[in-house]
Amino acid sequence: MQILKLAGRRLMSSVPTLLILLAGLFILLQFAPGDTVDALMAQMGGGDPAQAAELRRFYGLEGSAAVRLLDYLWRLVRLDLGFSAIYNKPVATVILERLPATLMLMFSALSFAFFAGMVLGIVSAQRVNGWADTVISLLGLLFYATPSFWLGLMSIVVFSIWLAWLPPGGFYEIGSGATGIWLVLDIARHLVQPTITLALIFLAIYLRIMRASMLEVSTLDFVRTARAKGLTRGEIVRKHVLRNALLPMVTLIGLQAGTMLGGSVVIESVFSLPGIGRLAYESVVQRDLNTLLGIVFVSAIMVILVNFIVDLIYARLDPRIAAGA
Repeated sequence: MQILKLAGRRLMSSVPTLLILLAGLFILLQFAPGDTVDALMAQMGGGDPAQAAELRRFYGLEGSAAVRLLDYLWRLVRLDLGFSAIYNKPVATVILERLPATLMLMFSALSFAFFAGMVLGIVSAQRVNGWADTVISLLGLLFYATPSFWLGLMSIVVFSIWLAWLPPGGFYEIGSGATGIWLVLDIARHLVQPTITLALIFLAIYLRIMRASMLEVSTLDFVRTARAKGLTRGEIVRKHVLRNALLPMVTLIGLQAGTMLGGSVVIESVFSLPGIGRLAYESVVQRDLNTLLGIVFVSAIMVILVNFIVDLIYARLDPRIAAGA
């Protein structure tokens, strides 16, 4: 019950942050040159001022920024994300069509980075200053220092062009007619390269955090007591060190959820994935304000939910957090 109270309080405190974020982005976008009507007119090859004024009235762009912001926030209360002029359909529909690809990419990349980083961090801490520690630390530094777009492009060159093992992009094979388990396997095959490319930078961070946390916890009194009782190294790691060392790792998941969403913009563009990261880029280019604000709203909700789950897990791992709620 205390855990739920703590998580609920954190969830409610996120609402003002969400409103400030949307309002701030809305105001910033007013300073950007052009708007949705300008993009539409460019696609149509031009038009007269009267037609442009009529389109601005139709899409609600003729009022002041303050009036349009209040109107947008009121529509959000009713879960109305507006209409996309560029895609000619409701924004909610456009985002729901693109959301599965981003969710799968984020979940697979975050899971791979977390568990691989945890394992490599444990191995590195158990063999500190040895050859394994040196190799793992060097690989982590290399992954962290290499730009993700370059990794993605090199991955396509090696595994898609030279070796022809994996598809160079897309979400699934168009026109294959695959269904059921074959469709799942086809999607998984297309996600291998973008998942690993997006995960490598975060994997490097996780393994360094896990290594440092393991070394710190290993010096505490209760670990020395466990050694004095004659427990083996494996028992000490499993029963005493690992649970306490995982706390910084769990915290990092919540902090990096938003960063991973930002990274998906680059990865989805490199691998031609139809996700909301690529949709955000297209919306900026085409001045589709409603779609861009809808993406920010959905992304913020996703980050808030991830942090909500992280709070629950953190309180479960450390009972002192729940006790102080």
